[in-house]
Amino acid sequence: MKNIDVSQLTVQFPLVRSLIALEPLTWFNPKATSLAVGLPYVGLDQRDVADASARLARFAPYLCEAFPETRVTQGILESEVAAIPAIQGALNERYGVEVSGRLLLKKDSHLPISGSIKARGGIYEVLAHAEQLAIKAGLLRTEDDYSKLFSDEFRQFFGQYSIAVGSTGNLGMSIGIMSAKLGFTVTVHMSADAREWKKRKLREHGVIVVEYAEDYGVAVEQGRKEAERDPNCFFIDDENSRTLFLGYSVAGERVKQQFDEMGIKVDTEHPLFVYLPCGVGGGPGGVAFGLKLAFGDNVHCFFAEPTHSPCMLLGVHTGLHDQIAVQDLGIDNLTAADGLAVGRASGFVGRAMERLLDGFFTLSDQEMYDLLGLLAREEQIKLEPSALAGMPGPWRVTADRAWQLAQGWDEAAMTQATHLVWATGGGMVPAAEMEKYLATAKI
Repeated sequence: MKNIDVSQLTVQFPLVRSLIALEPLTWFNPKATSLAVGLPYVGLDQRDVADASARLARFAPYLCEAFPETRVTQGILESEVAAIPAIQGALNERYGVEVSGRLLLKKDSHLPISGSIKARGGIYEVLAHAEQLAIKAGLLRTEDDYSKLFSDEFRQFFGQYSIAVGSTGNLGMSIGIMSAKLGFTVTVHMSADAREWKKRKLREHGVIVVEYAEDYGVAVEQGRKEAERDPNCFFIDDENSRTLFLGYSVAGERVKQQFDEMGIKVDTEHPLFVYLPCGVGGGPGGVAFGLKLAFGDNVHCFFAEPTHSPCMLLGVHTGLHDQIAVQDLGIDNLTAADGLAVGRASGFVGRAMERLLDGFFTLSDQEMYDLLGLLAREEQIKLEPSALAGMPGPWRVTADRAWQLAQGWDEAAMTQATHLVWATGGGMVPAAEMEKYLATAKI
């Protein structure tokens, strides 16, 4: 990694001073360009996403057997898109800005099996690895009925292998629960900020949980070292995995189908804005990529980060990506948004997506708690703090008329816009823990 001269960096990039001061800010990305120009930098395309979608369809019969709660969607892990007009009114008043377009919530917070967006990428990568092993051993063909994997024979087969991952919580939940169900020995290396209830739930599923006093980066590093020592151990790398990225990217075609069913137009006169909480970047990066493939240049994606952990904004803004961490600036990376407590962004995601993201914004922990309380009060929807990171996005975008005009949107276009806030987790938070969150809100 580079030696960072912070004084020189703040001269070259004055915005870094605001990051160091922990000031909530919004940055519109001047590198943003068209899908045609930005796509080659990703190194993946529509065919890769179609392959991931087909794999998930093959595993649907297995998921119906292994997790009966998925039968309602025929084994396809998907979440609803919900209108949230009551909080729209409350936030128009709170922020003193009128968001006149449609406000929607994508409830990945309530995805089955693990109750977070990580159910998309984490579960997908475990399934892809299991499929590869079973096919190589001659036990499975892609044309088979995959419900056959729900058997003692396959659990014994997968029991010869192990899986490891480093996590702040939700990715570990998805990978741990899925791997253990298949029969793998699975170890989740959990950073200091991981919630106790998540560790407890993993252990209840037979997952080995290793705890660290340090942050996410150390947990990942230790998980990687463990896998290197065991030839039968597969390490799932949240920082660099294209497989994880593709699992998330399938969300784009799914949202397009949901919008079609809801009669929601997305075109030049009806822009779509999407706001995604960002930790290391794999989840929001993959989802944003899928959305760009589905909606082209008519979708505009923004990443939201805590003021104490703005790693992706820092990496993209300076162009240093994973060569810089927030700790290099003296930022502590301590946040109540445990899923977003990441000091160093994924270099793969930052470099792949920097031309396809319209902007970034940061917010304080207290703002996340207040929004959590407002959403519960106004819409009776309960989420974990990190899942509220995207909620101020529509007001940040609407407040900047200069940026809108630079994109060619008049007030009529903004009135016809759709704002989709991505809720990333919280559906499985224990009631007592949720009460603590709600008690922290100042509303």
